[in-house]
Amino acid sequence: MLERTFCHLKGIGSTTEAKIWQAGVNNWNDVIEGVAAPLSEAKMAALEKGCGESLQKLNESDANWFADRLPASDQWRMYSHFRGDVAYIDIETTGTDAHCCDITTIALWNGKEIKTYVQGKNLYDFEEEIACYPMIVSFNGKCFDVPFIEKYFGIKVEAAHIDLRFVFRSLGITGGLKGIERYFGMDRGDAEGLDGYFAVLLWNEYEMNGDDRALETLLAYNVLDSVNLENLMIKGYNLHIEKFPQHDLVPIAERPEPLNPFKAHRDVVDAIRNKYLTEGTFRRF
Repeated sequence: MLERTFCHLKGIGSTTEAKIWQAGVNNWNDVIEGVAAPLSEAKMAALEKGCGESLQKLNESDANWFADRLPASDQWRMYSHFRGDVAYIDIETTGTDAHCCDITTIALWNGKEIKTYVQGKNLYDFEEEIACYPMIVSFNGKCFDVPFIEKYFGIKVEAAHIDLRFVFRSLGITGGLKGIERYFGMDRGDAEGLDGYFAVLLWNEYEMNGDDRALETLLAYNVLDSVNLENLMIKGYNLHIEKFPQHDLVPIAERPEPLNPFKAHRDVVDAIRNKYLTEGTFRRF
């Protein structure tokens, strides 16, 4: 889809892009080869230049160049071209304020390997790892995960970033990550019902009482948040391309879910829930 995209070029919005397609101009090569579009001479010259530059940047695998020019609602268009080198990331924290709260765990799935990072163990190894990827996919990461990571580690995440919150919002599918998973019938197994607030309680149980099973449950939850992003991204991409039947785009096949190396211990979850219910302090986000 990316090579058929024109709305990332200056002066071209979705309406003009549709007119270009309707004129039989289907991709950048059509423009470069001289297929006429319904534009003024000056705009046509700018379009030819922009398409040439776009092709060059794609050949250079410069995902950031496209991410800087595409609106958030259209960044899904990059996915099929860069999906072979994507980090699907999710963080867990002690709260929502990056100025005073800590990152407790991070899960990263790259389509081949699940990697986890834990406060007090290997958390700072994440800095080197995240720098290896030209693209990341998250859910609400533009508002939460990435700003938190940048503040906490004192780094700049340079990768192009597709935020699934905006991918789905432009499809009319709204809500949080767990709600969208339920919309598509995705099952979380023993981690079903856990949320960001419970992740804080699990970390507290591990940190204060040394309960390794609480940490494992937290990591199982965090890993699901990460690995589920891949098939959600694929679902979002496939739903978007259905809106462009004239391009005969091929849907991406969903991936088998990788084996979660961690187990969510329901007895630990139940014990924590009962503890906080008894104290009258349990709540949900």
